[in-house]
Amino acid sequence: MQFLPGQNPPYDLTYDDVFLVPRRTDVASRFDVDLSSADGTGTTIPLVVANMTAVAGRRMAETVARRGGIVVLPQDLPIPAAADTIAFVKSRSLTADTPVVLDPEQSVSDALALIHKRAHGAVVVVEDGKPVGVVTEASCQDVDRFARLSTVADTNFVSVPADTSPRDVFDMLEAGHSHLAVLVNADGTLAGVMTRTGTIRTGIYTPATDADGKLRIAAAVGINGDVPAKAKALVDAGADVLVMDTAHGHQEKMIEALRTVAALDLGVPLVAGNVVAAEGVRDLIEAGADIIKVGVGPGAMCTTRMMTGVGRPQFSAVAECAEAAKEFGKHVWADGGVRHPRDVALALAAGASNVMIGSWFAGTYESPGDLRTDRDGNRYKESFGMASKRAVAARTATDSAFDRARKALFEEGISSSRMRLDPERPGVEDLIDHITSGVRSSCTYAGARTLAEFHERATLGVQSAAGFAEGRPLPSGW
Repeated sequence: MQFLPGQNPPYDLTYDDVFLVPRRTDVASRFDVDLSSADGTGTTIPLVVANMTAVAGRRMAETVARRGGIVVLPQDLPIPAAADTIAFVKSRSLTADTPVVLDPEQSVSDALALIHKRAHGAVVVVEDGKPVGVVTEASCQDVDRFARLSTVADTNFVSVPADTSPRDVFDMLEAGHSHLAVLVNADGTLAGVMTRTGTIRTGIYTPATDADGKLRIAAAVGINGDVPAKAKALVDAGADVLVMDTAHGHQEKMIEALRTVAALDLGVPLVAGNVVAAEGVRDLIEAGADIIKVGVGPGAMCTTRMMTGVGRPQFSAVAECAEAAKEFGKHVWADGGVRHPRDVALALAAGASNVMIGSWFAGTYESPGDLRTDRDGNRYKESFGMASKRAVAARTATDSAFDRARKALFEEGISSSRMRLDPERPGVEDLIDHITSGVRSSCTYAGARTLAEFHERATLGVQSAAGFAEGRPLPSGW
């Protein structure tokens, strides 16, 4: 990475402050770009879903891993629940989506409550393990909410053998003017579902898989309590990456916990953070970290900078920390501050091996929250910061009333924020398409076929606020 001559500023920069300069290129297509990371996490696209309770659940983990990213389960999740989630994700198909399943005698209201848990927008009605119908939101319009699904299900659905190639599934859906195919095993039992768009995505993305060919998933652990026991239990349960996470990663307690966990030699990449300076990177790497998580205060749900004055503009933090990690042959994740695909590209240009996203993914069908509708008819989900009152209350549920009350005095972060579902991109896969399309194009502009080449060839300039505003589209005119 380099700046235009004379434009390396004496102050720190956010993503909004910089732009990429196009270079001469022989990369003819964005599909010639390999977005795989080299940090040992196995991601084939540089996206990590943050370990936030309102974002990272089993549906998110399955879907993101199928497209090449990885989800970090929250540290507040009890070990048995984390193990169940890991086992679920490991059991999922690399191509077919998991359907929402109900039986014929369940009601329309049951279907409406679950139908938006998955972006494919359908419930498969199953009897004796075999699909007998498909129910969509349209099927339930103007229907009594207590009606049985057997009376509203479409029995003329597209059904194909589970081993049918995605291209053949696409052709069948195209011929049948349908958006969803139900996949069945040889014995007629339900295997999964695949949408028309999903068949196309299987040819674009490579799943993030472990040595056994199963989907990857990460898990977070804090620095309090019996950290080594928790870390070992998560890895024993099948976690492929372990994230040691605290707001202020450059502290003795983190270094001590990190050394203890590293000494266990668990055989998975060890991520630690958060820090924003080279000194913190060096100390955590020397303590045993393979990857350093960078970012203090740029997140949408974070109030740290306004409360404490602590933090650092994210682009400069990532650039300095990535350079420090490179001295050790290690890597950094850019955590927070991402609001546009350009921000992901700039974080990668600065040297990040993966980019961690939280709140942006909260407003999708796959996030754990319930789908709500405001008075104007806009759909949304609620998100909250992991240092907020809401998160702290859950984390301290087993503490005494006095301790809970004392900790409540020192909460930071937003406890409730409405994350609107973008009607054009309501699913996390839609956002992944949106982000990776931008990042691939950024690489072609730089003449890079890999993320390593992108970092090496990236040329940046510094812009004013007016320069950033000039680049924003004006769909409604001016």
